[in-house]
Amino acid sequence: MTFAARITRCPIPYEPERTADTRERFTAFAPELRALLEGTAGCSPYLADLMMREADWLDEALSGSPEAALDATLTGFGELDSAALKPALRRAKARVALLAGLADLGGVWPLEGVTGALTRLADLSVHESLRALVADEIRRGKVPGAVPEDAGTAAGIVALAMGKMGAGELNYSSDIDLICLFDETRYDADDVQDARAAFIKVVRRMAALLSDLTPDGYVFRTDLRLRPDAAVTPVCISMAAAEQYYEAQGRTWERAAYIKARSCGGDIAAGDRFLATLTPFVWRRHLDFAAIQDAHDMRLRIREHKGLHGPIVLEGHDMKLGVGGIREIEFFTQTRQLIAGGRDPELRQRDTVGGLAALASKGWVPAADAKELTDHYRAHREVEHRVQMVADAQTHDLPANGEGFDRLARMMGEPDTQALRAALQERLERVAELTEGFFAPGEAGKGPEISDEMREVVEGWRAYPSLRSGRAVAIFKRLQPEILSRLKRAANPSEALRQFDGFLSGLPAGVQLFSLFDANPQLVDLIVDICATAPGLAAYLSRNAAVLDAVIGGDFFAPWPGAPALSTALAERLAEQSDYEWRLTAARIWAREWHFRIGVHHLRGLIDANQAGREYADLAGAILSALWPVCVEEFARKHGTPPGRGAVVVGMGSLGAERLNAASDLDLIVIYDADGTESSDGSRPLAARAYYARLTQALVTALSAPMADGRLYEVDMRLRPSGRQGPVATSIQSFRSYQMEEAWTWEHLALTRARPVAGETAIGVEVEAARKAVLAAKGGAAKILTDVAEMRERIFAAKASDGAWEAKIGPGRLQDIELLAQSCALRAAVPARRVEAQLRAGKQAGFLSKEDEAALQEAYRFLWRLQAGGRLLTERPLDMEAVGEGARAFLMRETGASELAGMASLLDSHADRAGAIIARSLALPDDAADERAG
Repeated sequence: MTFAARITRCPIPYEPERTADTRERFTAFAPELRALLEGTAGCSPYLADLMMREADWLDEALSGSPEAALDATLTGFGELDSAALKPALRRAKARVALLAGLADLGGVWPLEGVTGALTRLADLSVHESLRALVADEIRRGKVPGAVPEDAGTAAGIVALAMGKMGAGELNYSSDIDLICLFDETRYDADDVQDARAAFIKVVRRMAALLSDLTPDGYVFRTDLRLRPDAAVTPVCISMAAAEQYYEAQGRTWERAAYIKARSCGGDIAAGDRFLATLTPFVWRRHLDFAAIQDAHDMRLRIREHKGLHGPIVLEGHDMKLGVGGIREIEFFTQTRQLIAGGRDPELRQRDTVGGLAALASKGWVPAADAKELTDHYRAHREVEHRVQMVADAQTHDLPANGEGFDRLARMMGEPDTQALRAALQERLERVAELTEGFFAPGEAGKGPEISDEMREVVEGWRAYPSLRSGRAVAIFKRLQPEILSRLKRAANPSEALRQFDGFLSGLPAGVQLFSLFDANPQLVDLIVDICATAPGLAAYLSRNAAVLDAVIGGDFFAPWPGAPALSTALAERLAEQSDYEWRLTAARIWAREWHFRIGVHHLRGLIDANQAGREYADLAGAILSALWPVCVEEFARKHGTPPGRGAVVVGMGSLGAERLNAASDLDLIVIYDADGTESSDGSRPLAARAYYARLTQALVTALSAPMADGRLYEVDMRLRPSGRQGPVATSIQSFRSYQMEEAWTWEHLALTRARPVAGETAIGVEVEAARKAVLAAKGGAAKILTDVAEMRERIFAAKASDGAWEAKIGPGRLQDIELLAQSCALRAAVPARRVEAQLRAGKQAGFLSKEDEAALQEAYRFLWRLQAGGRLLTERPLDMEAVGEGARAFLMRETGASELAGMASLLDSHADRAGAIIARSLALPDDAADERAG
């Protein structure tokens, strides 16, 4: 569609006398196009002058589509040298400025079309300047080892577009913000300094080529001050030096700047690699609410420096930096992106409008607010463009007098200046209203009256590590009254305060967490709930406070996704980087968040103990499934690919039965099939047996090694063939023969719960087939009851119960019921793994009466609820006095008891009845007993 056919609005000439030349020169144009040209000339002396200078070009450019005219203007620069490039770029600048100005004023292009055209010109100018200037240095022999062909990628130098250029949002009279770096890895160590000197010269010449004012004008004013430590560093530094700076000294404003960063000229691939290395600096994995305070402080410093405080007065108001201006919307958007973009890559949009849309779609900004801010942003930018178009001035200020406002109104096609002023005032005030509440911290309220004992606890908080910095104290001062008010509402305020005190004392730092609370008051409720109910979970939180990020991530209270979805999610997370240590850390962070989620859901009654046990098992399975290939990949890098068909990780015990609690360790064995292959094929090959043994140890280390982010699980491998005396990894052939020919009854019992959880699926199928074959072959053994009865006696003799509330160890308790259930599965030769199914198999085989099976099922449910709840509440043996009133109420809710004494009575009665049934079930028939005695 032609330019003229797309005109939707038209400026009104403010100075009609300036339209005469335009009217006379462009008589051949359609009426609507002539009106646009005359209106533009009557408002902007700068554009009027360009029209006459570029009249012949304009005849052709406006006869077709504006996109075709832009494309034609930005072609043909690739072969120009630096001398020819200087006037050619200035001519292109004049034409793009004229085309974009007319397209903007006539409504032919939306805001993004205008800013996009200006940004395309800037990208072209920077890239072609670097190309030509590097070619000059190569010809002079100043770039070590470089040949003429290297000019195409600027021999490793790259310009990063920052700010509005990086976002594709350049305004009409914008300067361009660039950071120039070079890839030092392209050069020998002895040549790096020579290359650096050459590139410093190139960047200085590029800045002059673009910004020098000549009779042809200028291209872009160039600002290089966003580079690292600009006061002391040259205009071009190595990527390694830049990375070290950001890692050691990078500040929040620099992180915000890199949201928009983009490789725009020179060695684009090298620039993209550098930006990828900065991802952890810009996008932090935790929800970074401390950035809100940083942004607020920055806004205040800008206003103070520019004298922009006070009420909005339109005359001379800065549309960019003033109250309610463009920067307010940008800060609002970028700060929200910094908060959550580390966890959600879809929020990492460079442009402001795209950023607001992404934030709204993910629930971080109300959709209505995002739409309103987007509308105001576009309107603000159009006003900004028009004040700049008048004389190509780098200004963001509204006119200082009535005549200036009259010109601005006509330029926007508005005949009523007062209507324009009213709309401007309303938009500025509305932007201030929408953004100020997000940034400005609230004042501390008045706290509740508390007892002297509670006051003594509170006064001790000042000595804790989390409250050592002034910034942490300032944030916590606002939070403390609300925290105390909510603690006062707990069932036992003193007890809740004591638990919160324990949580607070364990925090190593406070700024991030307190900022999180400040921005999300609902988290204070959750913390108080946890502290008043589950001291063990509170202690876990103090060591792993970053898990609270997940609570406000949007889906924390969504239904459980299931093991396959979890495995896929973690695998995708670990695929983001190839560094092994990074992957182990990422797995720990991810696992902590999901572990915490299960605990909160259980505590809040969203799931019961049975579901929690399944979810903890799903989580462990997902971690093993995703982490095993990572361990294999890392091990193979040193020792070659796994010999033969690979290996499978088999979950035993509670993991195999898919029922873990909050503090469970993992029982694992590893089974491999070398398939006749004697050794691996790497640079440091290992014999197959040694390979899989050391690979298994690598997995155990990955799971259990204490790192900065803690450990994943304790791992127990004693259930492997031959126990501690056997190799840590077993071949499938040895596994089969051992189970059939050498294994003891206790090993066959353990096999009833074995389940492949990670590794090669085909080998897992074979392991499961071997398991079923062993159960079928050994199920009728007469000595099973004898062996199980003896095992039971040894278990009771080896470990006493942990107090009156012990649910696991002792006659009729969990371990005892599980032992009987496994014996039922083995004797009946059924592959069921879970206790409930194994007990049902015992009933169906005639080992248990219907009444005994029902009693055991009921006892097991009660005991599991008590055990799972207790392990969530405390890291110590369950002590009803120590855990507190909230914890006791939780356990009574879990077990169905109405009072503590009733729960104790239920525990004793279930254990006594189950113990008697088990003892009776394991008793030998009279003739077998006589034979044994004889």
